[in-house]
Amino acid sequence: MISILPNIIFSLILTFAVGFFIRNIQRLIKVIKMGKPINRTDNPAKRLSNLLRIALGQSKMVVKPVSGFLHVIVYVGFIIINIELLEILIDGVTGSHRFFSKYFNPFFYDFLIASFEILALLVLISVIVFWTRRNIIKIKRFLSAEMKGWPKFDADNILYFEVVLMLLFLSMNATDLILQYRGFDGYNKAGFFPVSSFLVPIFDSLDTSTVYLFERVFWWLHILGILFFLNYLYYSKHLHILLAFPNTYFSNLEEKGKFSVLESVKNEVMLMFYPDRASTETNQVEKFGASDVLDLNWVQLMNAYSCTECGRCTSECPANMTGKKLSPRKIMMDTRDRLEKISLNISQNKGKFIDDGDRLLDNYISKEELWACTSCNACVEVCPINIDPLSIIMDMRQYLIMEESSAHPDLNNMMNNIENNGAPWPYNQLDRELWVQETQ
Repeated sequence: MISILPNIIFSLILTFAVGFFIRNIQRLIKVIKMGKPINRTDNPAKRLSNLLRIALGQSKMVVKPVSGFLHVIVYVGFIIINIELLEILIDGVTGSHRFFSKYFNPFFYDFLIASFEILALLVLISVIVFWTRRNIIKIKRFLSAEMKGWPKFDADNILYFEVVLMLLFLSMNATDLILQYRGFDGYNKAGFFPVSSFLVPIFDSLDTSTVYLFERVFWWLHILGILFFLNYLYYSKHLHILLAFPNTYFSNLEEKGKFSVLESVKNEVMLMFYPDRASTETNQVEKFGASDVLDLNWVQLMNAYSCTECGRCTSECPANMTGKKLSPRKIMMDTRDRLEKISLNISQNKGKFIDDGDRLLDNYISKEELWACTSCNACVEVCPINIDPLSIIMDMRQYLIMEESSAHPDLNNMMNNIENNGAPWPYNQLDRELWVQETQ
């Protein structure tokens, strides 16, 4: 009974961790579904291509070669090392040692373990470079006002996690290798360890029982760290590890610059100019545009949770470059923060939202930010996973104009000119050609 006690304890911990993770994912899906409906099921072949090319293939990450290359290393390492994780989980539940070595060809298993170790070393180096870029070199896009406090703490936490997990993995292998060579009970010789073998001298002078103790500590800390990291994802910007795939699949396939048109408004125009082609049904619109997160569609809400706060959108934003207040990254972070507050409100009030006096517009995102946007789509184009901050900006602008009649003064002047003169310029139609005569 004593010999299987660790396996029972591990199985219980694993069940709890996976269960808690599933619960959080279900909650996330429920929150995202609070958004307005939108149909993104068209052209499945193109959508699948986007998922494979952008999310899985990292095609937009490598546009910035240094950070892109390092990210690909971490990404590939994260995926491939999970094969080793699967073996660790099986060993933990069954009490076996290097389960796959009993079923894989020895040369293939050696190749796998060597690959895991080399990738672990590369991930370790990449993470250290990432930390250096953030905290010593201090890349400009990581220094914005919205990156103070929790966002910076969270980003650094992830890097520390990665370093600790890789070191634990290599130390676990080093002590495992010693036990293999000493013929310790249950530790059959399996695997090739090109990196962790350099750590062997650190532990080789210890007696076998102490080495075994270290190996077990490293094993437990490594797997518990991974399970903790799995559940930390929900509270972290690194939720994009999971959401990048649906986010790219359901992204907008329309041409950049093509804005959606409200059918009710379109029908009103049709009634005036083409009454025979207009719909006779009266579509009542509860609200034009968006003033809070529940006015946004579910893809926009998923975008907010998918944002990894890398800042590429803000660094490419022409308004931000010229010193204006707008930061597309902040738009997404504010949307996520407000959504979290609303979901907590609903949870505390038995499924019903109680007005808290806040809203996304004004309390989180200012009018100044919204009107600073040039609608150039640079933020959408550069995002590594096709997040669309512009759609949120345009929906909130629509609310300002159509619900509050508080358009930017320049826009009001333009619209008045169109109404009175048939053109955006403040000149009478009869005077339009005067400038031509002045230049002759």
